[in-house]
Amino acid sequence: MSKLRIAIQKSGRLNQDSLQLLKDCGISIDNGKDQLKASASNFPLEVFYLRNGDIPQYLRDGVVDIAIIGENVLIEKGNDLEFVERLGFSKCKVSIAVPKESGANSLKDLNGKRIATSYPETVKKYLAKNKIDAQLHIINGSVEIAPNIGLADGICDIVSSGSTLFKNGLKEIEVLLTSEAVLANSPLISEERKAILNKLQFRIQSVLKGKRSKYVLLNAPNDKLEKIIDILPGMRSPTVLPLAEEGWSSVHSVLDKDEFWDIIDELKLNGAEGILVCPIEKMVV
Repeated sequence: MSKLRIAIQKSGRLNQDSLQLLKDCGISIDNGKDQLKASASNFPLEVFYLRNGDIPQYLRDGVVDIAIIGENVLIEKGNDLEFVERLGFSKCKVSIAVPKESGANSLKDLNGKRIATSYPETVKKYLAKNKIDAQLHIINGSVEIAPNIGLADGICDIVSSGSTLFKNGLKEIEVLLTSEAVLANSPLISEERKAILNKLQFRIQSVLKGKRSKYVLLNAPNDKLEKIIDILPGMRSPTVLPLAEEGWSSVHSVLDKDEFWDIIDELKLNGAEGILVCPIEKMVV
């Protein structure tokens, strides 16, 4: 039986989150130390540990079928490739920054200046779109030091928390794009392996839906039950069960975590009591 071949980052910020996602999907990886390839013991999956920047070419050549990769890398080195799922972790920005004491406060202030970056294609396209003429210095790693050693007037790099910029005396002046981990696929993936991908994607979607949701149980007086049910945006409709105490019901539903607190506040105002909130490990719909 064929195995689905997946590439993940050999080391770095995507590695642990990618392995955790596979674990959350119930997939056990037989992973020894320093292995470059490993197999799953309970799912037809083979894991390749690769350098992040090399993954787009491996996808293009069909050496691997799918990959967990930063969208920013896909834009820089694989804009001919497609992704099938946003994964919601390793979120970051690709931004232009300059020294804090610099007089530059916007992109146009870098016209005619020097920008150091590990993302030349992304920067070239963005500068051309905005009609900015700047000289690019391509650097692999430690881009933030370039202005301090006189190599560049500004940089373009990944920004997560902003702490690295702060430590190096830099300020962000332009966001080129936002990025997160995505599941990309090879244009050469076979139909047999695509069927395995569909099964994996179903598991991933169930995990992601669980992470985005909260399970809520509450007690509601029956004379306010209709209003409380109207407030709840459950998957179809909330579960309502009678309580031992006459005139009260227990209501169970699922809330999106982004709307959670606003809905909880409204429920309380309308008579809900004893609200219990539980995490959801996976949600299969």
